[in-house]
Amino acid sequence: MGQRRMSKDRREQRARVLSRELREGHAPALRRRRGIVGLALFAAGAMGIMTLYQLGIIEHVPEPNLPKIDSDRVNGSAQAYEHFATPDAALGFGSYAATMVLAAMGGADRARTRPWIPLALAAKVGFDVVQATRLTVSEWSAFRALCFWCLTATAATVATVPLVVPETRAALRQLTM
Repeated sequence: MGQRRMSKDRREQRARVLSRELREGHAPALRRRRGIVGLALFAAGAMGIMTLYQLGIIEHVPEPNLPKIDSDRVNGSAQAYEHFATPDAALGFGSYAATMVLAAMGGADRARTRPWIPLALAAKVGFDVVQATRLTVSEWSAFRALCFWCLTATAATVATVPLVVPETRAALRQLTM
């Protein structure tokens, strides 16, 4: 019982330290990870707007009136519902949530102490960039139109790449030492 209590006390102390570090820390890695979370939240917000349309909660996707932009057409297509019998924007929302979890996980020195986390984040961001690019090309090829919110999410996804690179390099250096 004493050992179990000590273990719980130790976990609570670690959690308090992590809480303070993530909220108040100024390490460059933490600033970049906050940027990744912000961009993922922004992209998830775009997915949320499209999910509202794909589930019939709203009748039209709000977007600027620009040439070749037709989010309703893209997001209402059969292609947008063909995976897992689920609207693709809802899947995208979940995907960006996973990115946020990976960016939020661990302390400032996680590249040294848990290098698998930044490497998993880098792999996830790489997958997301490929997927977002593929979907953009697919939209244009299939509909000769683009989805404004999809483009917004793609831009946010691509913007995460330079934020992921330094910690990924540090994690790789740690593993090769």
